[in-house]
This record gives sequence, structure tokens and C-alpha cells, in this order.
Amino acid sequence: PLAVPFPALPAIAGVTPRVARAGYKDWGRCDLTYVELDEGTTVAGVFTRNVCCSSEVELGRQNVAQGRARALVVNAGNSNAFTGYRGREAVEAIMAQVSAHLGCAAEQVFVSSTGVIGVPLPKDKARAGIEAALLAEPCSWEDAARTIGTTDPFAKGATATAMVGGVKVTLSAIIKGSGMI
Repeated sequence: PLAVPFPALPAIAGVTPRVARAGYKDWGRCDLTYVELDEGTTVAGVFTRNVCCSSEVELGRQNVAQGRARALVVNAGNSNAFTGYRGREAVEAIMAQVSAHLGCAAEQVFVSSTGVIGVPLPKDKARAGIEAALLAEPCSWEDAARTIGTTDPFAKGATATAMVGGVKVTLSAIIKGSGMI
């Protein structure tokens, strides 16, 4: 189900994906995905159990308990893991910038990063990337899937429908992963 061609993923009411180029690496493509969620969006999450994780994971674990989300930001090209307080500051700066734009609590902005380990996420590039994403036109789920990739040879997505309690439910997902340990 995660093979080419990319499947036709339906639009999701109240969810708007956008992509931009923050320039975390010199690969000449978009590397920041911003997904805006309407007010009242409920969030749940599954996180690694690893005790040695990034600030994105630590804050996500902590903030998912409040059950609401307004945005998701995914940085590609820099995992921001094993970066200490500088990595934490970068994540908190992204959360503050997006929450100020949306007028919501910073805890409702979830950040994820993937890529090189041990290098703090450059705050200036993240700030500029967020600014560009906030002004960008909405994009397709295929564009978002391509943007979250690092060494992925192609964008990956899947969709399925099921009847749950007499209601048709559609599950759609994008994912990254290639060359992982």
C-alpha cells in the first residue's frame, strides 16, 4: 500500500497542509511541512519509549495529554536529537511562533524533526521556514509526504475506509522512512 504511484488521499475537513523551504540542507527542495488544524481538533499520539529522545518527542509526550492541537510542524534534514538545551530552545521557538500566529497555546503546536542527529536545529532557518509556510498556498498530501522525507526515494501514503458503528470512516496517512537504522 505504500508503493508508487501515490494514492489519491481525500481532503480532510479542518486540516490544511502547506510546505516551504527552510534550507536545513542544501538539497534545493522543500524541507518544512506545516499542517494547520481547525480550533477544537482533538489529538492523540504514540511516542517512542526510548528515554534518549529529542525535545520534540519530550514535548509531544507532555503536551498530548491536554488533547487539543492546532498545528503540526515537521522539519526534514535535521532531527534535532542529542542537542540538549539548544535543541529544546529551537522547538520552543517554533511552538511560540506558530501559536502567536494562530492565537492558541504553544502546547497545541506539535513539532517533529527528522534527519541528521546531533546538530541543533538552526533557529534562524526554522523561523524563516515557518514564515514561508504560513504564507504558502495549501498543498497536496503527496507534496507534504515528499517534504517530510529525507533519504526516501519516493513519497509514501495510504488510505482505507471502514464502517464503524454504521458510520463510514476514512483513515489516510503519509509516512517517511528509508535507510533507517
